[in-house]
Amino acid sequence: MHTLPATAAELAAWLRLSLAPGLKPAALRLLLTAFGLPEAILRQEHEALAAVAGDAAARAALAPTGPDFDAHLDAVVAWRELPGNQVVTLDDPAYPPALLTMPDPPPLLYIKGRLDLLHTRAVALVGSRGATPQGVEDAERFARAFSAAGVTVVSGLALGIDGAAHSGGLAGIGSTVAVIGTGADLVYPAAHHALARQIAVQGAILSEWPLGTPARAANFPQRNRLIAGLVSGVLVVEAAMRSGSLITARLANEMGRDVFALPGSIHAPLSRGCHRMIKQGARLVETPEEVLEELGFANATALAAARVRREQAVTREFYAGSATSATSAARRIEPREPAEAATATRPSPFKAASDADAQRLLAALGYAPTTLEILATRTEMDHTVLHTTLLQLELAGEISALPGGRYARASPG
Repeated sequence: MHTLPATAAELAAWLRLSLAPGLKPAALRLLLTAFGLPEAILRQEHEALAAVAGDAAARAALAPTGPDFDAHLDAVVAWRELPGNQVVTLDDPAYPPALLTMPDPPPLLYIKGRLDLLHTRAVALVGSRGATPQGVEDAERFARAFSAAGVTVVSGLALGIDGAAHSGGLAGIGSTVAVIGTGADLVYPAAHHALARQIAVQGAILSEWPLGTPARAANFPQRNRLIAGLVSGVLVVEAAMRSGSLITARLANEMGRDVFALPGSIHAPLSRGCHRMIKQGARLVETPEEVLEELGFANATALAAARVRREQAVTREFYAGSATSATSAARRIEPREPAEAATATRPSPFKAASDADAQRLLAALGYAPTTLEILATRTEMDHTVLHTTLLQLELAGEISALPGGRYARASPG
């Protein structure tokens, strides 16, 4: 074990084995256990390697390098010399200890940013790329709470829930780690270039893929195993029934990590994956404190006090909302002029499917009770248009007004 970055010769041997077609990380680990460093493996005879890891692994390890190997090695060395960039090998003390508990840890890790974050308490927060506004808000809120407690938030830099998780993680002392499915010199999706730059400065970006590796669908399940391997627990915020987040949760469960899921409406498509996980044993959670407490990352007394404060706030909001509702009801039963009454009883001409404003508002509403202020922020509608659209949706039976000035989708009849 060495404490300095690998020399050029050592890095060349590591890179050769990491790039060898057909040599899987689990087989390479067997060879490293038996023979030591890659340079020692490359000096062995085929028979000696085959006796340890099988004939196919021996052939792959001893195969000659391709014509582009030297150029690739030069590129890795040059990338490593850039500020903030590091290449960590499996034998390096800086290698994330959590990944060493995996059966197939990657031989090389390409890291941009803070290496120390890979040695901290961490929670993964993942979910749908096409997240609802409520899901995005929940993901950022949970991530902020985790990071504020000094816990690193790990996610995959995808659109939707992942992006919100990273943004929330950046807001606290725990910061965030993005595990990506491309080479560390690329950013995918392109919309997250600015976010990736911020993470590279305040957090860390991690990849096991060779530099220049583009986004390929087959890479992302493998990326998900690293997300699961780095953390003590995985929280899924929103997920459809066929979601990559469910793969992450399954891998985490297989590695002995805790799995949590945020419940949602039974009518919301992106709640079905979470509900399925809960049926299969994932823990249903409603607050960040529950996750932190379950993982032993927080002081139980402080959590209890926080819960009491939250419950008191909910009680105050409920009674304030009840008073508001009573005042509104009193206004509704005041006598109307005959013309106004006739207008009020006329059937509404509203058609939900053909009204762009209504569809926009429904999308912003999602499947959870939401306040007027939040709807105004999400839709950026003019105040009058927002109120008119809410009234149309309520008259059409699409939404219901709730105590506390909140709105929710109406349950199907």
